[in-house]
Amino acid sequence: MHIRNSASISAEFSNASLFCKPRFLRRAAGCGVALLMAAGAQAQEVTLKIAHFLPSAAPTQQRVLQPWCDDLKKASGGRINCQFFPAMQLGGTPAQLADQVKNGVADVVWTGPGYSAGRFPAIEAFELPFMVKDATSSSRALWQYYQQNAQPEFAVYKVLAFHTDGGQAVHTAKKSVKGLTGFTGLKLRTSTRLGAKTLAALGGAPVAMPPAQVTEAISKGVVDGALGAWELVFPTKLSEVSKFHAQPAPGVAHPTATVLTVLMNKQKYDALPADLKAVVDKYSGEPLVERFGAVFDDEAAKARKQVATASVEEEWAKQVGEKGLDGRKLINAARQLTGTAAGK
Repeated sequence: MHIRNSASISAEFSNASLFCKPRFLRRAAGCGVALLMAAGAQAQEVTLKIAHFLPSAAPTQQRVLQPWCDDLKKASGGRINCQFFPAMQLGGTPAQLADQVKNGVADVVWTGPGYSAGRFPAIEAFELPFMVKDATSSSRALWQYYQQNAQPEFAVYKVLAFHTDGGQAVHTAKKSVKGLTGFTGLKLRTSTRLGAKTLAALGGAPVAMPPAQVTEAISKGVVDGALGAWELVFPTKLSEVSKFHAQPAPGVAHPTATVLTVLMNKQKYDALPADLKAVVDKYSGEPLVERFGAVFDDEAAKARKQVATASVEEEWAKQVGEKGLDGRKLINAARQLTGTAAGK
């Protein structure tokens, strides 16, 4: 499959025009239809409705999905466009995203198969304890694993990518978690069925809830903290309610991780002309998996660095506040101008 050039386009119109020669005048109606079909195939435009569960400022949208859309638009000559519906703007819960794209409510979704407990059992293998060390290497392995072992359970979709969150750190409000024995007695938000089983095996009490509810639950003491990827810390404002953050040393596998995927409505994909299918295929699969892995690892490194020095910012904001200045506002203004704001 390839993107057709002007020569091939001209050839299609020439073939359609054969029906318009005098000896074929009796087929004039068919001639018109043929020309219109040829023109329509080349002029067809599509807007992909993309839904996910995080705010629009999250790195997943800004650093992965939006650049992916930009590539599609450029490679298609402007014929593929995207419209984003972040933070469940199409309604429902994150667990329902798989059905929303299957039923055509959305054209593309980014979601976690594990949010629909037990529905996609084969892909759960990468959510088993101590399976994931980082996002890049595990996402590459997961893509191969999907192709070899899990394609049947996603047959109703056009699968565009699989990746992991790189492993989940522990974010707590009042108590630091040190070692595997540190989970005992802690109520922590978990994102998947196997994540909950792992936490329970380590002595913790798992509580299931969507990412959007975590910050409020911690602030109200409903849970002591959350298991979650660093990519979530700033977009969900988890950083504002958690004082302690713990994770394994570099190169050591995490107790839990989440499998994530980009799924496209199969009928939407099948209805695309061949050249637009080729564009989607070119920038999806391995290239999109690599993009997710690199961004999630980069966001993890940035978030760890930022939370480690957060006390310096807090102290400075307090000091200038005593002089009548809005320290937090000044910090945000400076980070926006330098491009170092969370999520950038």
